[in-house]
Amino acid sequence: MSVTDILAPWALVDAALGLSGPVRDEAHYEALLGFVDECFGRFGAEEHHPVFALVDLVADRIREYEGRVHPWPDTLSPEGMLACLMEEHGLKQSDLPEVGTQSVISDLLTGKRRLNLRQVCALAARFHVPMEVFAEPGARK
Repeated sequence: MSVTDILAPWALVDAALGLSGPVRDEAHYEALLGFVDECFGRFGAEEHHPVFALVDLVADRIREYEGRVHPWPDTLSPEGMLACLMEEHGLKQSDLPEVGTQSVISDLLTGKRRLNLRQVCALAARFHVPMEVFAEPGARK
């Protein structure tokens, strides 16, 4: 196999996903998130599927864009971060059944309860963020 053999397929992938440069704008960002979601929807049960090498490359572009355009505030508590993400996505407390009931979400948002590992995993998957986003501000890297 030579570089020439790879260039034509890569040109098609690059034209479709725009990976030869940084994420251009919010529309490009949303398209890449959609691609990642579709890959996990179609191939998520096959963790060693070759498409995940491409997903890793797309995820790098997404992370760079988020760090540049949507940086995470380092001072928000886990409940503050949850509240911000819910507001950003237009969600109500009842829209997070994978985390708990409306009353559980209410207790989390007011600090009466702390997030457990299962809830952090569910929220990270829901919002496409690293689990560390829900750590205490001093514990974030």
